[in-house]
Amino acid sequence: MQLDLNLLTALDALLEEGSVAGAAARLHVTAPAMSRSLGRIRRTTGDQILVRTGRTMTPTPYAVAIRAQVHDVLHQVQGLLAPSRELDPTTLERTFTLRWHDSLVALHGPALLGAVRAQAPGVRLRFVTESSTDTPALRRGEVDLEANANRPGAADLRAEQVGETRLVAVVRQAHPLTRHRILTADHYAAAEHATVSRRGNLSNAIDDALAAIGLTRRVVAAVPTEAAALAFARVTDLVISVPEITTRTVDTGLGLAVLPLPLELPSAPVYLSWHQRHDTDPAHAWLRGLARAALTTDATP
Repeated sequence: MQLDLNLLTALDALLEEGSVAGAAARLHVTAPAMSRSLGRIRRTTGDQILVRTGRTMTPTPYAVAIRAQVHDVLHQVQGLLAPSRELDPTTLERTFTLRWHDSLVALHGPALLGAVRAQAPGVRLRFVTESSTDTPALRRGEVDLEANANRPGAADLRAEQVGETRLVAVVRQAHPLTRHRILTADHYAAAEHATVSRRGNLSNAIDDALAAIGLTRRVVAAVPTEAAALAFARVTDLVISVPEITTRTVDTGLGLAVLPLPLELPSAPVYLSWHQRHDTDPAHAWLRGLARAALTTDATP
């Protein structure tokens, strides 16, 4: 059955007004047009809906029985096809899944959760770990919001740069590199290194920058997260090169030292990404605003 939702609107008006003329005036159409709609409704339902009794029209028992239900269904349909853009966070009940870089979760996650809890106590946040491969999680609806250094290239994904951070070197405080008054590229390249890579890559843009000035470094390990890399740095002589934003949560009591990277490298961007289906979703737009504020706030302890 091919249903025309305009008939539902016409039926609601006919049942409310009790006449073709009244329903036509209510919907701002002509009386003949409303009469044609009534004819289609009669053919669809198999019921007369309104029958003439003298100079007036009387609803049939079936029409009386369905009047409230028709009005409620029409209201629900209108809500689905033209949702309100007004959002009351205090009544929002929803769980959002966020895939953020681990350092961004550690540094800015608490601020975001605090803002969400203050405005919408019925909202829950699920921070999930980054995948070792690029997955279409945003497109499949498995993740609502991503935050990392990757700008998605797909046309149906949105991305907004909300910050940037430079790379720094992290070593244990007693590391030989800390004895140099000025850390040079030669000193840096001569040390042993570990990379941070979800895919286990043993080289990255740092190696390209070193090669451009005729230097190479020895990378002896690759670890999947920055937290794991910092744990290696605390107990070995490995040099860990990470975004400066990561070091803001490093407790100096853990015996780590942060050194400037002696290379000319562009800053690493921080992107907030989502699927275009959420562009006009009031709840998602509200969350994006809070996430943007959290990610652009200096959370240095």
